[in-house]
Amino acid sequence: MMTPPPVEPEEDEMLVPHQELPAADAAQPMEVVAQTEAVSTAESQPAEDPQTSRFTWTIENFTRINGKKHYSEAFVVGGYKWRVLIFPTGNNVDHLSMYLDVADSANLPYGWSRYAQFSLAVVNQIQQKYTIRKDTQHQFNARESDWGFTSFMPLSELYDPSRGYLVDDTVVVEAEVAVRKMVDYWTYDSKKETGYVGLKNQGATCYMNSLLQTLYHTPYFRKAVYHMPTTENDIPSGSIPLALQSLFYKLQYSDNSIATKELTKSFGWDTYDSFMQHDVQELNRVLCEKLEDKMKGTVVEGTIEQLFEGHHINYIECINVDYKSNRKESFYDLQLDVKGCRDVYASFDKYVEVERLEGDNKYQSEIHGLQDAKKGVLFLDFPPVLQLQLKRFEYDYMRDTMVKINDRYEFPLQLDLDRDDGKYLAPDADRSIRNLYTLHSVLVHSGGVHGGHYYAFIRPTLSDQWYKFDDERVTKEDTKKALEEQYGGEEELPQINPGFNNAPFKFTKYSNAYMLVYIRESDKDKIMCNVDEKDIAEHLRARLKKEQGEKEHKKKEKAEAHLYTIIKVARDENLKEQIGKDIYFDLVDHEKVCNFRIQKQLPFTTLKEEVAKEYGIPVQFQRYWLWAKRQNHTYRPNRPLTPLEETQSVGQLREVSNKAHNAELKLFLEVELGLDLRPLPPPEKSKEDILLFFKLYNPEKGELCFVGRLFVKALGKPSDILSKLNEMAGFTPNEEIELYEEIKFEPNVMCEHIDKKLTFRSSQLEDGDIVCFQKSPLPDSDTQGRYPDVPSYLEYVHNRQAKTEERG
Repeated sequence: MMTPPPVEPEEDEMLVPHQELPAADAAQPMEVVAQTEAVSTAESQPAEDPQTSRFTWTIENFTRINGKKHYSEAFVVGGYKWRVLIFPTGNNVDHLSMYLDVADSANLPYGWSRYAQFSLAVVNQIQQKYTIRKDTQHQFNARESDWGFTSFMPLSELYDPSRGYLVDDTVVVEAEVAVRKMVDYWTYDSKKETGYVGLKNQGATCYMNSLLQTLYHTPYFRKAVYHMPTTENDIPSGSIPLALQSLFYKLQYSDNSIATKELTKSFGWDTYDSFMQHDVQELNRVLCEKLEDKMKGTVVEGTIEQLFEGHHINYIECINVDYKSNRKESFYDLQLDVKGCRDVYASFDKYVEVERLEGDNKYQSEIHGLQDAKKGVLFLDFPPVLQLQLKRFEYDYMRDTMVKINDRYEFPLQLDLDRDDGKYLAPDADRSIRNLYTLHSVLVHSGGVHGGHYYAFIRPTLSDQWYKFDDERVTKEDTKKALEEQYGGEEELPQINPGFNNAPFKFTKYSNAYMLVYIRESDKDKIMCNVDEKDIAEHLRARLKKEQGEKEHKKKEKAEAHLYTIIKVARDENLKEQIGKDIYFDLVDHEKVCNFRIQKQLPFTTLKEEVAKEYGIPVQFQRYWLWAKRQNHTYRPNRPLTPLEETQSVGQLREVSNKAHNAELKLFLEVELGLDLRPLPPPEKSKEDILLFFKLYNPEKGELCFVGRLFVKALGKPSDILSKLNEMAGFTPNEEIELYEEIKFEPNVMCEHIDKKLTFRSSQLEDGDIVCFQKSPLPDSDTQGRYPDVPSYLEYVHNRQAKTEERG
């Protein structure tokens, strides 16, 4: 496995901000995701060469330092001020705690951030090779202005004079810092600058993005994907071929970066964890296997094999007897050793290296028994597109952990696998094919074993121009950047403060190649073919053009949003549809009512005309009420619009209503109907008239519904409207009923009985209030249901909703 899934760092490698925590908290490893994704967001990606330096801090009278923490003087790297922060007796742990800190963070402008790779070290002043050095990277910001290691090294080792870290009461600390500058993410236009667009990062998908860009820029592969049979009835998130076709089409024709969610859903990878369980090599194999399977029986059957499949022979040959065993195997990629190899050729030499089976390791042959033998691998043929996975990650048995190999490892622009008379080829290999390859792409891992970032350098046309595909952003790069700077290894750094050690200092480069893609020269014209619209199925073009049209329409709407007001008009019909089904409290869910999009400068009468067209209600019969959010968090119609307000523009009226709702205006449309159900002019409303809304509760069925609204007089009493309420409910005129006011439901339900003998004003009822009523419970009745009255039912509904939200 090339790139290991993230593992929790060991306690002594814990990466955390310096905040002083209780000892129990300090022992918890920092969640790795925070480190990984800090480097993966588009805003944080490096765009220029790192500016690197080393700072040496000689701390005298170390054991006499006062205070729990101690800062170095400030030093400048990459135009930024830094300093080292130590806790000489540990940050609530029995280890030295040490961090890199942004020295001037308190004075920086709002929203600042900077990205640095760095290492911190405590120098061994007796034997240099025992110096303790730990490296990491971080996106520094106002919330996390320092980063480092809470458990850097045990205090018992640091304070033991015989160990060499504390000499003459002096400790020497080194900080190596590489700062990366950042392109202005908001103004950079990849399509305009390079002709290509990037892929959005879903949170942990930069490794996938770099591979997809490499495959997309292999035109023969892209053409084959376009020619896979799909139909207009397929759904991209359920079909890998259609999802990949859609993604490639958008990469080819869109002006902005593309999302990959449909493709990852088609894999069944729809959570963050699913990405962390895979690596590039595994993703490549999953994708190719699935496409290979889908291509069977179609015009593009065999494309994957034709492009990527090579073969080698595993052989065992006895030395003293005539016996040889061969096993032919295919491969889609080759895993090459980095450790101990200076370049790709050295890795191939190691790949075909002959192993002697002798002594205790003799070969057990079926016919001749134990024999001295030689064992090895030779290639029968190489594929037109050669994918080389570089083993940058391996398990360190001594440290019992995964480590990244940052050693220098070179790879050529042209790779000749026929060198030295075809020493990599088996005797029966076809030597008529010239195995000379040119480099097409370099996939890079930047960072350490516990996290990092991936991007790709690609030559889309195999010209001299390289491009860096870094998630959303694509930039032009030169050959040196794509090749030499991705070899890894070390580079010498200038010292800011020579201090203790004047020897030249070498800084490990944490960005290096981990996958190479080569294209065979003799197959170049076939693979780098033209791909245009005629290669794309008509239904796919139609679907994606429609998507693009909808996207452009939404984009236009968004751009013009400031010119319009969205008016949400609630009517009696909405209350009848929703209360007791979608909602129980208040009156309406405004997300489920009719919207009207009106230009702000147009008069309010424009809305009335639109409503007249939509519902057939003449303008003169419409009256609109403004909604208001009350202090108890309920939302009720508050007052009707005044004649003067109705003469204003839509934009002015929205400002009057509620500035908190941005471009929205919410209204209740009051329409009075006659006995023939035809609209009537709205009644005159004085200060004595109160508009109340009524809900009916049926205890036997446990049901609540909206039955209508009435104007009542402030000095009138509920007893004045009982016969009307009975009529609205379908009861007999003299039915005994009980009335309750629904007052609030957050955080708890408040629903109080209404005294029918008191005036509405005495009961403190006002416009927009809700009255719930029901038949009066009969004494000792068994037909009242589990919740015999309105308050108990509303309490039950509230508790049920709360439990649903908790589960959700």
